[in-house]
Amino acid sequence: MISPTAGNVSHTDRPHLANSAPMTSPNTTCTLRSMTGQGHAELQDALGTVTVEVRTVNHRGFKCSPRTSESLAWLESRIEKIARSMIRRGAVYLTVNWQRPPGQGLPSIDTAALENYYRQLTRVRDTIGEAAKIDLTALVDLPGVVVPAPENWRDHEELWAIVERAVCDAIENLNAMRRAEGAAMIQTLVRECAAIRGHLDSVCRLAPRTIDLYRNRLESKIRRVLEEHRLEIPTFDLLREVQIYADRSDVSEELTRLDSHLQMFHGILQGNGNADPEPSGRKLDFVTQEMFRETNTIGSKASDAEVSSHVVEIKCAIERMRELVQNLE
Repeated sequence: MISPTAGNVSHTDRPHLANSAPMTSPNTTCTLRSMTGQGHAELQDALGTVTVEVRTVNHRGFKCSPRTSESLAWLESRIEKIARSMIRRGAVYLTVNWQRPPGQGLPSIDTAALENYYRQLTRVRDTIGEAAKIDLTALVDLPGVVVPAPENWRDHEELWAIVERAVCDAIENLNAMRRAEGAAMIQTLVRECAAIRGHLDSVCRLAPRTIDLYRNRLESKIRRVLEEHRLEIPTFDLLREVQIYADRSDVSEELTRLDSHLQMFHGILQGNGNADPEPSGRKLDFVTQEMFRETNTIGSKASDAEVSSHVVEIKCAIERMRELVQNLE
């Protein structure tokens, strides 16, 4: 049995996680939102009715795809600017339609052109001596008789005002849905954090035993090999070499870093970084990657069946968290 003082560093103490905060429910001011949702708005005005449909799905950054009726195509850049100011992350599919009031925007008949067609046809009829009747409804299909309504809304700020209001209302409805879904996702993430905390505490209790077992097993193997070959080396050198190899199975640093990442993750869920313009979903995604990396290292260094079982449970919880995090704004 090798004494803990055989090497320069002692590994018999349990990793210190005294500053670990309990996994509590997030506060009500947290503004994390899901990236998926939909919203609708419809506004009526003297200029007509504007209908807006907006839908979002997860995306690595921000992407907006506005679709408008032909008469509103000139407003697409303004509409996208509003969406960008109210949605920080996600793929946004936004449809805006405008319907004029009844009776407005109808094409008109150029009576001068119609009369000109009629006179020409009358002269032709009199010339050939036919008594055929001239159908005015047929003349309407001739070029230049029907004149489309002028599209003079390009500089009409009153139309933009109602479109802007409708787009804002639709996105507000969308964000309300995304906040509700985000709140439910956060509750699930908090439960996963609490589960990881339980397994992490168990690994911390088992870690010193794992090192001792590894050290004793390694010492026994070396002594057996030395006896087989009838070799002798100073006890101090043997203990030093065994301790060096035992150091490689020490996971105290990884446990401390995993605990730190877990606290950081929970802090973001609590809303500790909402003033940062960077969407919190990106931070959470990065933190889960770091948590998974530390957990992998713990599993590879701690050759203990019981520790491995806790490591597997931690990795499963982190994977479930990553699936949710990748859908948070």
